[in-house]
Amino acid sequence: MTRLVGRVAAIAMMVIVQGSFAHAAELRLFSTIGVQGAVEELLPLFEKVTGNKVVPTWSTAAMLVKRIQGGETADLYILTRTGIDALAKEGKVVPSSAVTLASSGIALAVKAGAPKPNISTPEALKATLLNAKAVAYSDPAAGGASGVYFANLLERMGIADQMKAKAKFPPPGGNSASLLLTGEADIAVQQTPEIMYVKGVDIIGVLPGDYNSVTVFGAGIAPDSKNTAAADLLIKSMQSPEARAVFRSRGLDPS
Repeated sequence: MTRLVGRVAAIAMMVIVQGSFAHAAELRLFSTIGVQGAVEELLPLFEKVTGNKVVPTWSTAAMLVKRIQGGETADLYILTRTGIDALAKEGKVVPSSAVTLASSGIALAVKAGAPKPNISTPEALKATLLNAKAVAYSDPAAGGASGVYFANLLERMGIADQMKAKAKFPPPGGNSASLLLTGEADIAVQQTPEIMYVKGVDIIGVLPGDYNSVTVFGAGIAPDSKNTAAADLLIKSMQSPEARAVFRSRGLDPS
């Protein structure tokens, strides 16, 4: 309760300073599933304190970027920082609004209670993957950051051909860890916070050594948003010390 009161007080103070109580808005948010757990925890508090309503759309950052490039819009985007910067260059994000929120590495997971194989070294990881019955990761063709990276890593490890028959892909915009629950895979590879979002799975650890890859997540406001003040306030609330603690608890390293 003390922690909740502290968060409310911090955001309320921000709202009072910016004088935004008077104009409640409905904010449309496009957000990557990479930060879904943290953002879902933060949004109800933001809505309660400000009176604003946030309507989120969740998918992979790559798929959301394609939708925005295809003409879809929202007030606010939370994507990979690479995606935010690309959209800013195309005039689809206000450059001055772009910020970095957090980052995360890529982890492996098994179904809760299953033995955790050794992935502590590149050699151990290779052996674990080759011994697996099926490995779930985002379809590289869909452009998800972890899926593209892992496919390239398999090439780098020299086992891409051997792993093709073991590959299992979740539905577009889905989470590979969900395939552990259905028994379609015995190992899943995904961004750490995305794996943590799925109940019933255990994280083995992040990819070892220089095999790991860090993805940076950022936010930006659409130039045609009619709720820029509320969108800016939401971004600022996600940079608060309280929000940083939530990001950290969800497997992200806040900026």
